[in-house]
Amino acid sequence: MRLFPAALILGSILATPALADSTSGVVVAFDRVDHVLILDDKTVWDMTPAGDLVPEGLRAGDHVTIDYDSAGDNGVGKITAISISAK
Repeated sequence: MRLFPAALILGSILATPALADSTSGVVVAFDRVDHVLILDDKTVWDMTPAGDLVPEGLRAGDHVTIDYDSAGDNGVGKITAISISAK
């Protein structure tokens, strides 16, 4: 009888879904060689896993929105979209 609550708790922990999230800001710098994007809120984004999602004409001063899957306590998971938007 005691196994049931433990199994229920363990099952709920293992079945935690990834949560979608987004952030936006103004690009301060983008290094195409090292695949590093820095926004005006001083966040640094590694664009290596984003690969082909990075817009071709991305440059400093652009207002961008980055959609990503949250990895819970581990921070950012997979970047799903990057778009240049109007200010």
